[in-house]
Amino acid sequence: MTCSPEQMMEQLLDAERLWLFLDYDGTLADFAPTPEHATSDPAVVAVVEHLAKCPGVCLAVISGRRLSQVQQLLPISNIVLAGTYGVELQMPDGEVVQRVEFNAIRPALEQLKPRWLAVIGRRRGFFVEDKGQALALHARFAADIEAEQVLSAARASAVELVSPREFRLLEGPRFVEVAPAMAHKGRTVEYLLERVTWPDALLFYLGDDDKDEEAFEVVKAHQGLAMLVAAGPRATRADGRLASPEEARRWLHELATRLTARKGVLS
Repeated sequence: MTCSPEQMMEQLLDAERLWLFLDYDGTLADFAPTPEHATSDPAVVAVVEHLAKCPGVCLAVISGRRLSQVQQLLPISNIVLAGTYGVELQMPDGEVVQRVEFNAIRPALEQLKPRWLAVIGRRRGFFVEDKGQALALHARFAADIEAEQVLSAARASAVELVSPREFRLLEGPRFVEVAPAMAHKGRTVEYLLERVTWPDALLFYLGDDDKDEEAFEVVKAHQGLAMLVAAGPRATRADGRLASPEEARRWLHELATRLTARKGVLS
């Protein structure tokens, strides 16, 4: 990492325009026990609304959650909301963009879902999350050995049933997911840069996991900045680190406050 959060903030404040890309879970908000248990957090909504109103800022929240959930968690207009890693998007004007044809990919997921449910069986601590355009198997509450056995079987089923040309296998701690090949946060950033005109903007991405690392790479290729949210140091493409979602919210709130004050001084 090359700079502190304070140094990175100064670089963002020096830019005339900013294109901000934010992850949600683990970045803006702490993880819920399960995706379905998440509720809209007033602290998260407040900081995103504050940023959205800042002069010279274009803002996107890019989540692995399905778009309908992101819309419920962040009922905010005039920003980009991206669900399923960018497969489905709500643009600043409210237009919803589906970047993958649902009927083209759903049959394969319908074949995979009962296989995964059979792998889980009556075991405790597992659940399958059906996102519509993606399927995830979570083992967060399972015993270590059993979790690895189930996830390994789930991976094998996915490799057998879905085409690597149409889908990608996403993994994380106690987690495996089958999603469209377009479910790639880096490609989503590229798409938004082409779709939303915001010339001469400095790009910035804030995220916490390997899916965000794919976006870090793209942002940095465009001479932008990336910030990791993680409790401790680790290998990353990011330029700096914040320790927790709470710290990230405080940092973003300060950024928004100073951006607004800067506009008042300049006008």
